[in-house]
Amino acid sequence: MGKRIGLLTGGGDCPGLNAVIRAVVKSANHRGWEVLGFLYGFQGVVEEIEPVRLGPEQVRGILARGGTILGTSNKANPFAYPVRHGDTWRDEDLSDLAVARLRRLGIDALICIGGDGTLQIAHGLAKKGVPVVGCPKTIDNDLSETDVTFGFDTARETATDAVGKLTTTAESHDRVMILEVMGRNSGHIALHAAIAGGAHVALIPEIPYRIEPVVAKIRRRREQGQSYSIVVVAEGAYPVGGRQAVADPASAIPGRGVVRLGGAGKVAADLLRPLVQEHEIRVTVLGHLQRGGTPTAFDRILGSRFGCRAVELVEEGLFDHMVALHGSDVVAVPLERAAKTRLVDPNGELVRVARQLGIVFGDEEVDAV
Repeated sequence: MGKRIGLLTGGGDCPGLNAVIRAVVKSANHRGWEVLGFLYGFQGVVEEIEPVRLGPEQVRGILARGGTILGTSNKANPFAYPVRHGDTWRDEDLSDLAVARLRRLGIDALICIGGDGTLQIAHGLAKKGVPVVGCPKTIDNDLSETDVTFGFDTARETATDAVGKLTTTAESHDRVMILEVMGRNSGHIALHAAIAGGAHVALIPEIPYRIEPVVAKIRRRREQGQSYSIVVVAEGAYPVGGRQAVADPASAIPGRGVVRLGGAGKVAADLLRPLVQEHEIRVTVLGHLQRGGTPTAFDRILGSRFGCRAVELVEEGLFDHMVALHGSDVVAVPLERAAKTRLVDPNGELVRVARQLGIVFGDEEVDAV
């Protein structure tokens, strides 16, 4: 008998989401199954928003498109759903309502595409009896149960391109250019972009920094005739004894309690200015440019593999699991393990490579190279 599959994209958008949607729809259609797309993440499940019927016609031409044709939300957590009461918002548990609606719509399985927050919600719904399959995505590449997440390669490419463009203008004006990239708790984008782009300093959340080694690096380059420097800063990076820079203390996302970060690049610039007065310092915040645009071939392929494997898990009846890349294989991993975070290992191979290339992390008095 044909199945009715529910599909949603939750959390922040990222390149490759449409590749997953397309793969799920085409793979399900191949089996004679029906796919209903819920709009705006779990908001489309909790609220009476009409789901979209997805067939080959609806996903034609979306493989190379960024974003998600279903829309998304990082606020719609059914277990802590923001509900307005007068002039205030209150988080309420509406998960039973979400479960009832899924059953009323005749959903045989729900495929949830998202990061750790979305996958935690999916696991919670699974414990309430919903047949759920997860599909991990995050540009931060910080989910421990999959070697790579789709979206990361495109974000890395965007950040690397930005480093290259800032290098030419920094060299022209003898400036110190600071590039702030995403990375709340993990510095994978910053580290990869610094290595691939040829930056001179990388400041990441996993290694609290002191400004003195950064100053020493800039001065040493000037003494060697290189009168410019490129500093890549993850948004979650912070100096020793300090804390992460917050864009707005009142910016906690309803239903998540997560405060938006921002300003790590400015913090580093303010620390540097009085110590390297011979240089102009400029800060560029890459921001949501990292989330947008055409996904790379790698992200299109990985997203397609994840989408097809998710449908296979539905066919196998292997629920409360997510798809993941282990080596060269796409495998199934229990959702209860999905929220584990993979940070940059300060003693790992990639950091060692960066140090040997002369990249400073701000944790040494004088860099070895």
